Order: sequence, then C-alpha cells, then structure tokens
Amino acid sequence: MQALIDLLAGFIALLVAAALAQFGADMERPPQPRPEVHRISDCPPPPETASAQARQEDC
Repeated sequence: MQALIDLLAGFIALLVAAALAQFGADMERPPQPRPEVHRISDCPPPPETASAQARQEDC
C-alpha cells in the first residue's frame, strides 16, 4: 500500500512539473554564488612609542 502511495505521489509530482514547464517555470534553482570571504588580521596591541604607532596606521 505504501508503494502505491509513493508511486501516485511521484506521478502527481511529474504531472505538476510538466504543467509548470509549459508556463516556463523551472523547479531547479540556479546555483547561488558563494559569498566572498575577506580574511583580516587582528591588530597588535598598541605600541609604547609614537614612532611605532605611526608604522601601524592601517589598524
């Protein structure tokens, strides 16, 4: 009985996909691009002198 229900569900899904394909609907999603990952480094602890601080301007 379970196999019959599975068969009917598969057949109905096939009919729905065929009907939607007539209108240009596609059941497959286009692959989404993976997001870019930007790796950053942690800033070192603050330096003791002002000259060393001038070298670490980007942190």
